[in-house]
Amino acid sequence: MDIILLGPPGAGKGTQSQRLVEHHGMRQLSTGDMLRAAVTAGTPVGIKAKEVMDRGELVSDEIVSELIDAELTAMGSETGAIFDGYPRTAAQATMLDEILSRHGRKLDHVIELGVDEDALVERITGRYTCANCGEGYHDEFKRPRKEGVCDKCGSTEFKRRPDDNEETVRHRMGVYRSETAPILPGYEARGIVSRVDGMASIEDVTHAIDAILT
Repeated sequence: MDIILLGPPGAGKGTQSQRLVEHHGMRQLSTGDMLRAAVTAGTPVGIKAKEVMDRGELVSDEIVSELIDAELTAMGSETGAIFDGYPRTAAQATMLDEILSRHGRKLDHVIELGVDEDALVERITGRYTCANCGEGYHDEFKRPRKEGVCDKCGSTEFKRRPDDNEETVRHRMGVYRSETAPILPGYEARGIVSRVDGMASIEDVTHAIDAILT
């Protein structure tokens, strides 16, 4: 089973992807992660991508296509794929269909995690992580049991992403609405789009996605 999880940054795509990996044995295909891994490993496509990034340019759809193609080849036909935040544009959507077709695969579901913009701003601007182990926390929703001490590893050092601010979050929302949301009608015409309330609890979102997949 191959699915796309869509939604603006902060909607919970990464969290739900990890749960699908754990519960259903699927493989999360995040283009950002694949790109970093390919560059680090020095694969042919990684070398090509590094040259582009070193020039300060954006990696092309063709390079992303090569990354996905290589990953699908490596993982085999028996493992389902979760496309996390990809495709982002109509051109990428067409490209993904072509890649899947070459591997004898097709999209089974496109699941959009819907959000409330103001609530999403609060969710993202309040989050921070342990600088040592990466455990996630939030000013309102998940504080450490002991103030200033990580529950998981005991570290007292925490960090926030510099782009987790209101201006950046609202800009990302605008980009999502203008570039990514327009790919949905094409998938809706194929009858494979489902929508889930991304502002619900993590457990409720997981249950809703499981209901769609079963």
